[in-house]
Amino acid sequence: MADQTLPAQIANQLRRDILRGVLRPGMSIKERDNAEKLGVSRTPLREAIRILATEGLVELRPARSPIVSMPSVKQISDEVEVLLAVEKLSGELACTRATDEDIAALTAIVQVMSDQFDILDAVEMFEIDMSFHAALARAAHNEPLADIHCTFLSRLWRSRFLAAIQRRNRERVIDHHSHIVDALRDRDAPAVRDAIGVHLDHLAEDIINVVAREIAEASDGANRKEDHETTSLRA
Repeated sequence: MADQTLPAQIANQLRRDILRGVLRPGMSIKERDNAEKLGVSRTPLREAIRILATEGLVELRPARSPIVSMPSVKQISDEVEVLLAVEKLSGELACTRATDEDIAALTAIVQVMSDQFDILDAVEMFEIDMSFHAALARAAHNEPLADIHCTFLSRLWRSRFLAAIQRRNRERVIDHHSHIVDALRDRDAPAVRDAIGVHLDHLAEDIINVVAREIAEASDGANRKEDHETTSLRA
């Protein structure tokens, strides 16, 4: 992270706080409090928040503190459809366009996941996992496609993390990615598409279930808060 700008480093820390639930959907991100916590001035913090806003993790509000986004189930469902289509197309194109260096880089990522699976925490493993999918998209050597993948991967970052930890096990993390690389090494486009499908078959359902549950919990919490405030006023 040493080569990142300060706003990018701050964005990375806030992004991890969002994944870990330190900053939950609907929570406001207070500039002063977070700047003091991170030991930075407000200017790079604002820039970091803008980065997260472009990724869909944060919602900017005029004259008010930004909040952690809570997208609707419909929005998430639509974005998952796009991401799945892009990942499968990227894999197919990579079969004819990926260089030996691209495949070696993907193999190295899988090796890191295998070596570190029992050591890294869920967020760190997830970040490595997503680096594999980003590298696969780049291996298609189609810049607009890679840009689309990056955009939708960012928008689904938190919900994909929540879905991933529901199914975190060595077989899914290591074997599934290994099968994708093996098919890519064989330049077998149908096998790559099938391997990606096996890996991501449950993604849409898992993400939608997680997001729907989270929205319901947030609604219940808001209702309980409203009932408590009403009771207090009557008292």
